[in-house]
Amino acid sequence: MKRTPFIVRFFGATPKQGWLAIAVAAAITLVLLPALHLWVPAGSPFHVSAYVITLVGKIMCYAIVAVAMDLIWGYTGILSLGHGLFFALGGYAFGMYLMRQIGRDGSYQSDLPDFMVFLDWKALPWYWTGSDSILWSILLVLVVPALVALVFGFFAFRSRIKGVYFSIITQALTFAAMLFFFRNETGFGGNNGFTDFKRILGYSITSPEMRVSLFALTALTLLATLVLGRYLVTSKLGRVLAAIRDAESRVMFIGYNPLHYKLFVWTLSALLCGIAGALYVPQVGIINPGEMSPANSIEIAIWVAVGGRATLIGPVLGAFIVNLAKSFFTVAFPEYWLFFLGALFVVVTLWLPDGVVGLWRKVFEKRNSIAKVAP
Repeated sequence: MKRTPFIVRFFGATPKQGWLAIAVAAAITLVLLPALHLWVPAGSPFHVSAYVITLVGKIMCYAIVAVAMDLIWGYTGILSLGHGLFFALGGYAFGMYLMRQIGRDGSYQSDLPDFMVFLDWKALPWYWTGSDSILWSILLVLVVPALVALVFGFFAFRSRIKGVYFSIITQALTFAAMLFFFRNETGFGGNNGFTDFKRILGYSITSPEMRVSLFALTALTLLATLVLGRYLVTSKLGRVLAAIRDAESRVMFIGYNPLHYKLFVWTLSALLCGIAGALYVPQVGIINPGEMSPANSIEIAIWVAVGGRATLIGPVLGAFIVNLAKSFFTVAFPEYWLFFLGALFVVVTLWLPDGVVGLWRKVFEKRNSIAKVAP
């Protein structure tokens, strides 16, 4: 039997309705919003402000992380409470390049980053070698989170650590990394991290054109992540991952080694988080060890739970719902934000176990059943 070409199987995994939704999303994020930001006067009611572009771009980075989390938790049944580490590692890897691009425009007019001059460093550490090259930085963005995940995952999965024990270990990992990056002698800016970025590839990072370019690149990455995720979960690999989630011991009994499958999706998930972190830093303008805090990783799990696990689109919706609510509550009712977040998680856990997408499916199925019964 003739084998279907990979490219056909890859793009064919997404149904026509999915491609239609992607086309609409692409038209909005790649054409409509950039046009309203760049070419509509600021005084017009149709103008999209720099704040909106930055906010939506930031949330799209979070949405990429949420989809990555869904692949490992929703489809494989592995709850990670340390994905904030991989996100931050990608951000730091690209942040090193952005810090080198400041040049002598910093406060101390030195070739070294300002924080190194302040701490009386005389030269760049060895691990900053090549950080002035964007290609090397992109390579670090891809390799560092993936390598950390690969090494950690190999020992954890080989030891058959799973369930709540795995979640606790991942939380301990990101907490230890956060404490490490807080130290000034590590050469990553201490508690202040990296900030005051000036340019990318010689172009001002705060210019409207660069802001829109980063926004569009983030949108494309999010859409590509969804297409990749759809291909993976509908492939033979996806069926094995679902089997591992539902009955790992039975998968072993029929001859599969779960280690390889779990390690692959775990490493891929970390790599996607690193890419999201690299896109996040130039849009927000800062990266510090706070991004590695266990609370941030727990929040990632909440995005997925709110939207709906094992749905791909659900985590995207969850990331937008939670972070838009966060933007509102932290301004209007800053002292109540954490109470709202906790209440939201309790509500989802007790009454919406399948998240927003699951609720929509139930409503849609109920309407269809009523329509069939009606004369």
